[in-house]
Amino acid sequence: MNINDLLPVLFNITWQHLLMIGVGILLIYLAIAKEYEPTLLLPMGFGAILVNIPFTSAITQIDPQTGKAIEGALSVFYQAGITTEVFPLLIFIAIGAMIDFAPLFKNPFLLLFGAAAQFGIFFTIIAATLMGFDLKEAASIGIIGAADGPTSIFVTSRFAPHLLGPISVAAYSYMALVPIIQPPVIKLLTSRKERLIRMEGHPKVVSRTALILFPITVTVIAGIVAPSSIALIGFLMFGNLIRECGVLNKLSQSAQNELASLVTILLGISIASTMTAERFVRLDTLMIIGLGLVAFIFDTFGGVMFAKLINLFLPQGRKINPMLGACGISAFPMSARVVHNMGQKEDQFNYLLMHAVSSNVGGQIGSVVAGGLILALIPLLLF
Repeated sequence: MNINDLLPVLFNITWQHLLMIGVGILLIYLAIAKEYEPTLLLPMGFGAILVNIPFTSAITQIDPQTGKAIEGALSVFYQAGITTEVFPLLIFIAIGAMIDFAPLFKNPFLLLFGAAAQFGIFFTIIAATLMGFDLKEAASIGIIGAADGPTSIFVTSRFAPHLLGPISVAAYSYMALVPIIQPPVIKLLTSRKERLIRMEGHPKVVSRTALILFPITVTVIAGIVAPSSIALIGFLMFGNLIRECGVLNKLSQSAQNELASLVTILLGISIASTMTAERFVRLDTLMIIGLGLVAFIFDTFGGVMFAKLINLFLPQGRKINPMLGACGISAFPMSARVVHNMGQKEDQFNYLLMHAVSSNVGGQIGSVVAGGLILALIPLLLF
């Protein structure tokens, strides 16, 4: 290669390209140095570098001489895995195989927090609409508040694929920043007396039959109530059924490890195909990132305030620690750890982990149900 081969690239590179390459390097730094969601941010960061070099062969380009499209590998991955929704759904199988719903059976009332903590989704949809986004774009932005990357990708690929890059970056970045975002919001909304509330354990044993019937029952009910959510919920519950059935241990381990790892790599680097300077360096991107933070804050707000509301009707001695409402989001198990650690700082003998995990698992279900409801309701509102 001589200098003449480099000239077209050097003459066509813009500050926007350089900025996006910088964003890619930043994502790689956060993944490695800070360990913020490294399995997704590192592929996304490296992919952002690949697609922002002028005339890159990583994405589909038009040959100026022939006018024909020359397909790029990342564009092919995007069409095969994101456009068809295959990659997010395979991730749901892996997530389902990782989740143990037994703690939720011991504290079923905590499932309500998984619903209340989705408040940020709907608040952000309204806010995004008022800021000028159309309803489908607003729904895609609001789903960042699900604190569930695959759900965000699934809904966005259906409603606003042109926003997939910034929404994916925001969703996974804020999930990684849960230990920074949630504590100040929780402290602002609760008193020390509330944070000191202890929760009694539930030693009861959950039967294997119940754990097997649960994913089947949830899938059937969800399919009847909201058929458009059946792919989201069904694949999650299928993964969980593989885990709990007891006769597919090898498949369960494969789903949790090999499947999760392989699809995560492909998912992250495929999303990067949308992170081009032309699509990403826009005012809309900053607005989306800001609204994503709003969604996470109001998720925490909704969960905590719902717990405080319940406490108004409970007798003394049976109050719920309102911090548990905060881990009704789907950022599992980070949010549960945050709440448990906050409880330990107030009282080293206050063990909230099992209750926090129960609420957090409820958030997994709540986020997928919320995604399904959005998929079902938004098209109806457009008519």
